Amino acid sequence: MIRFLLNNKLVEAEVPTGTILLDYIRENKKLKGTKSACREGDCGSCAVLIGSITDNELNYKAITSCITPLGNIHGKHVVTIEGLNQEQISPVQQALIDAAAIQCGYCTPGIVLSLTGYILSNQEYSFDSAKDAIAGNICRCTGYKSIERALELVLKSLESIGSNMTIKQLINARFLPSYFSDIKLQLSSIQNASINGKSKLLVGGGTDLYVQKPDELIDKDLVFISDNPELNKISVIDNICRIGAACKVSDLFSNNLISSRIPEFGSYIKLIASNLIRNIATIGGNVVNASPIGDLSILFLSLNASLTIKSASNTFRKVKLEDFFISYKKIDLTNEEHITEIEFELPNENCLFNFEKVSKRRYLDIASVNSAFLIEIEENVIKIIRISVGGVSPIPLFLSQTCNYLNGKALTPELVKNATEILNQEISPITDVRGSAEYKRLLARQLFFAHFLKFFPNRFDLNELTQ
Repeated sequence: MIRFLLNNKLVEAEVPTGTILLDYIRENKKLKGTKSACREGDCGSCAVLIGSITDNELNYKAITSCITPLGNIHGKHVVTIEGLNQEQISPVQQALIDAAAIQCGYCTPGIVLSLTGYILSNQEYSFDSAKDAIAGNICRCTGYKSIERALELVLKSLESIGSNMTIKQLINARFLPSYFSDIKLQLSSIQNASINGKSKLLVGGGTDLYVQKPDELIDKDLVFISDNPELNKISVIDNICRIGAACKVSDLFSNNLISSRIPEFGSYIKLIASNLIRNIATIGGNVVNASPIGDLSILFLSLNASLTIKSASNTFRKVKLEDFFISYKKIDLTNEEHITEIEFELPNENCLFNFEKVSKRRYLDIASVNSAFLIEIEENVIKIIRISVGGVSPIPLFLSQTCNYLNGKALTPELVKNATEILNQEISPITDVRGSAEYKRLLARQLFFAHFLKFFPNRFDLNELTQ
């Protein structure tokens, strides 16, 4: 039995653990404020808040309910738009009204939940971070400018409260109903007995599985690993960063251990999906998905990452990420195994790291071609270089031959230009909906140049490189 709090009531759901949260909310509980639209996690109209206790702290995140299995909200607090009802509407709702940011209203509940989750996040509030919080909420009516004006009104209303706001302060300021004050105690009292079945199918966030085959999963006897504490840790010991397979993509965005060595890492993570998806998508699931254009795989390939893999008999083995991908969607992982963590050595202070991505939209889109780059130069000689590229091969590709050619040589425009001939031999793009094979070859070359142009602008000229 799945037990959780739905708004201000305890729910004991005797339904399959693979049931989609959105469907349970709308059909079983008749809470129609949560809207059903894309059912692929793209539009945000189904957004809800999920509250859980971590390290004795109650934390909330906005997620898409259309691709979230009910098993992943066991023991948590689910907040729908009905769960924010009070005698007076909240400052978030009032801001949307005052800014004329509501037209048909279909997207509005999701926007309200996303913004409320942003306020609960207790991060450093700013216009840019507020926009990122609702980047996964599509509105086809307003043109977004009125929504942006509403964000400014919300931020202004927060000024009188200050930073590091408590639940009590948010209740007093009418951002939350009064019942939120008892949620932590209620969650603590829910018995979180295991709900996992005996299936061999492990589910993390479900953000890819529930897009590909939701109907097949509803009645499956699933095993949920998203909340496994042993798989949700990020640590750095002796300069080795270890990331649990169940860590969420959003955990990377805010991790100071990684950003201290790769200052722009957070900005790269912002290019990967919306905040609503980053809050549930797991690192291990993203890698196992084995997409040829998987952004995280491309990032970790350039960092020379390795995977720790656990068998059903509790034995462990390690495999280099560049050896993990065998062919299209085929990986070095049996049905009896799962990834427990990904690890890599943090770049030293002399290393430079970059990530580039070309897609139809800069944000919230699948790449046509993406590429990551790590380099260390010593007295103008390339000491370390690792380049990966996606979208030009059946697998996320580490450019081993190109890197071998560059390594140990003096960095010159001629060297970089000559290396593109090897790069062109290593890649094998195909024509698909994201571009022709010829176009992708051009993109791979241009992103290769972009890495060098970013870090060595005085040494290279794009016109000279492309002649």
